[in-house]
Parts: sequence; structure tokens; C-alpha cells
Amino acid sequence: QVQLVESGGGLVQAGGSLRLSCAASGFTFGDYPMNWYRQSPGKERELVATITSTSRTPYYADSVKGRFTISRDNAKNTVFLQMHTLKPEDTAVYYCNFRYIVDYWGQGTQVTVSS
Repeated sequence: QVQLVESGGGLVQAGGSLRLSCAASGFTFGDYPMNWYRQSPGKERELVATITSTSRTPYYADSVKGRFTISRDNAKNTVFLQMHTLKPEDTAVYYCNFRYIVDYWGQGTQVTVSS
């Protein structure tokens, strides 16, 4: 049974940093690219970052490029999202995701950035 469990969200002031983690189980983690998405109230869920199975050439949304870093530890079945220079517009629920025939999602972790 696939499980994705996010953690690390919280309340932070603008300019601050947070590190999100996603612990994965129930599948061969090292074989799949992993994604971080986010969703703000009233907005569609958007892709924030993607990392391949071998951590090469990660993808970042333009809105987070240069501020966020996605990484993974295949030995620990965990993917991370390091977020720096946070802005109020980064406020959202952040979701871990991978795709194999269908999308699998975690429960999400709330990130709130105060101005």
C-alpha cells in the first residue's frame, strides 16, 4: 500500500526558511521521479518541483526557482523540499506526489508565510 507522509510545514515570517520532508513507503521509491505540489485557497494545485530517480536536472516552477531546492535520499525513501526566502505568496498546502498509472498523494502539510 502506497503511503506518502509529509512533514515540516509551519508558520514562518517572510524571508524565512522551512524544510519539508516526505516519507514514502509501499513502492520502490528509488525507481520513480518525485514531485512537490502546492495548493492555495481558491487556486488550482500547481507543480512546484520535480526530481528524477537519480536526482539529475530537477525541475522548478519559475515562481520558486533560486529559492527552493528539491532533493532525495533513496536509502531513506524520503524526498525533501528546502525553501528559502519565503514569501507570503508561498502560503499553501504542500503535497508530495508520484505517478505510476495514477497519481499518489500525501495528506499535505500547511506552510503559512506571514508578511
